[in-house]
Amino acid sequence: AQLRYSVLEDREPGSSVGDLAKDLGVEVRSLATRNLRLVSEGGQRHFQVDLAAGVLLLESRLDREALCGQSPTCSLHLQLVMENPLQLHRIEVDVLDVNDNAPQFPKPEVVLEITEVANPGTRLPLEVAEDPDMGSNSISTYELSPSQHFALSINVRGDGVKMPEIILEKALDREKVAVHHLTLTALDGGNPVRSGTARVTIHVLDANDNPPVCDPPISKVYLEENVPVGTLVTKLNVTDLDEGPNGDVEYSFKTSNNSPGKFTKLFSLDPRTGEIRTKAPLDYEESSAYEIAVRARDKGSPAMEGHCHLRVELIDINDNSPEIVLTSLSSPVLEDATPGTVIALIGVKDSDSGDNGQVRLQIAKELPFKLVSSFKEHFSLVTNGPLDREKASGYNITVRAMDSGSPQRATQKTFYLRIADVNDNAPNLSSPFDTAHVKENALPGTSVFSVSASDPDEGSNAKLTYSILHNGMQDVPISTYFRIDQDNGTIYTVRALDYEQDKVFQVPVEVKDAGSPALSSTAVVHVFVLDENDNAPTIVYPSIPKGSAFHQTIPALAEPGYLVTKIVAVDADSGHNAWLSYQLQETAEALPFQVERRSGEIRVAQALRESEDPHRLVVEVRDNGTPSLSTSVVLVISPEENSVQDFSKSLDLPKSSPTDTNLTLYLIISLVSISLVSCVMFAVVAARCL
Repeated sequence: AQLRYSVLEDREPGSSVGDLAKDLGVEVRSLATRNLRLVSEGGQRHFQVDLAAGVLLLESRLDREALCGQSPTCSLHLQLVMENPLQLHRIEVDVLDVNDNAPQFPKPEVVLEITEVANPGTRLPLEVAEDPDMGSNSISTYELSPSQHFALSINVRGDGVKMPEIILEKALDREKVAVHHLTLTALDGGNPVRSGTARVTIHVLDANDNPPVCDPPISKVYLEENVPVGTLVTKLNVTDLDEGPNGDVEYSFKTSNNSPGKFTKLFSLDPRTGEIRTKAPLDYEESSAYEIAVRARDKGSPAMEGHCHLRVELIDINDNSPEIVLTSLSSPVLEDATPGTVIALIGVKDSDSGDNGQVRLQIAKELPFKLVSSFKEHFSLVTNGPLDREKASGYNITVRAMDSGSPQRATQKTFYLRIADVNDNAPNLSSPFDTAHVKENALPGTSVFSVSASDPDEGSNAKLTYSILHNGMQDVPISTYFRIDQDNGTIYTVRALDYEQDKVFQVPVEVKDAGSPALSSTAVVHVFVLDENDNAPTIVYPSIPKGSAFHQTIPALAEPGYLVTKIVAVDADSGHNAWLSYQLQETAEALPFQVERRSGEIRVAQALRESEDPHRLVVEVRDNGTPSLSTSVVLVISPEENSVQDFSKSLDLPKSSPTDTNLTLYLIISLVSISLVSCVMFAVVAARCL
């Protein structure tokens, strides 16, 4: 917003200028919390803000003439910055003139000379009085004390300045009055009216009765700024009707002691030819016009002079590049900032005028920002789309300012905007399903698998913590089997695992970042327990107490190949650890029996002799593990005369007992478990392929 106030000069410090809180539409108590700051564009501090009352106060006494000189308007520009949200307001304070200065002539006494042969209507220019006040408080008119020979004429110069001249109304006679004493009074238009006077002494001279005449008396010249030094501005056209020395004219600048005139430093005057040239570079931005007064004096006795007034108006050229001022920058900005969020406040100025001073700003189109014009020469840089720190952590923003002059001038300013991270990315796991293998009976603390995850966020938003979830699939909490390092995601065993009890585990792992709110992802690690040969074979049949022997009778005349009995054994392990082989332990004497290595069937190997004593056999059952485990059973085979060759009888298989039923159940469970493990492995392979 832009506010405008006015205040009279010379008011006491502490005087109220305007009610900021009311005009801005904000509550007074919020001014302090929003860190209100007042910035003067000119560098000098003339105002202050009463935060308690919300009003703009004078900090020092203002002198309009010292601040703005002879400018028709006098404005002081302030910038009011408030935060939360960031806002910039422009304040323009007009300093109003009061009639605090009286007109004053450069000299208290003016001495003029006029020839006695001067014709009525002859003009005698007078010094212009000076009044620092402006407008109606400046010089309004001049008055001349009554005289029968002289009257006062007032001309208006090109810049509006009133120039007094004394006009001869009645022919002079030096022999009657040689010197005339008059009083010139300058009056301003203030209320009350102020005035200043100067004594005018006119000496009546003889002889040279034609003054130099400038044609035209008031002229105007247009000149481009920055023309080379020595450029001809104009050549004065002055004529003097006299002859000889009385018509020989010399030129000089007309200045006053109090105000020597700035133009004398910029222009030179040839006293013989009347040529006016530049002697220093001209700058439109410093002054757009110059008023030059030239005195043309002849060499008569007494000398007569004429006055030429030249107004030099400069034509602005585009010789100043725009200037970019970064008033405020909010860096870093959160990546979730909504479109339209104010990022920076940018001011621009160009000392040229017209089209040469019209400036426009632009930034690269591919940036997610745009420039919004707040008010004249002030812009806001706002977001124009979503920001993503993971794609761009910052932007080098180049603001380019171009004027409308010809040739065009441009300047640019680059600043860096950092994008602050917000927790908008959940941890990214390398795979939602992983497979690991661990040997049974491995020591507690054995490393099983390392879950790998990453988070594109930064700082605490990317700090990851791993944990194991309870999925309810096992009767016992999964945490009693495994633990995970919360920092690196490595899974360790808590206790020794038993393949015969649990062949596979589903370990759900959650990885969570430290953002607010925290985001998480989960993965399932299928841990397969690898079988170890930790179970010796178990004799299922014949079922006898430990340390006892199994007695079996066969016919005395059993022929070779006769099936004596069958040893049935099982192994709780799996795979090659459960492959069983049967063999007879070697004895001192050869036995007429043999055992099938794979089936465990014991058969007669050779014909038996009559009245043969019972035979004692030790059958060893061994698995295929590494190292191999074994168990043995003792059989006592007794040939009998009246024994009948009955296969079922010779096997002498007992009826099913509860123990046999349990063993059968264990076998069924083992087969089902192996089938389930196979299905899970096929599912994992299929998931990986997909």
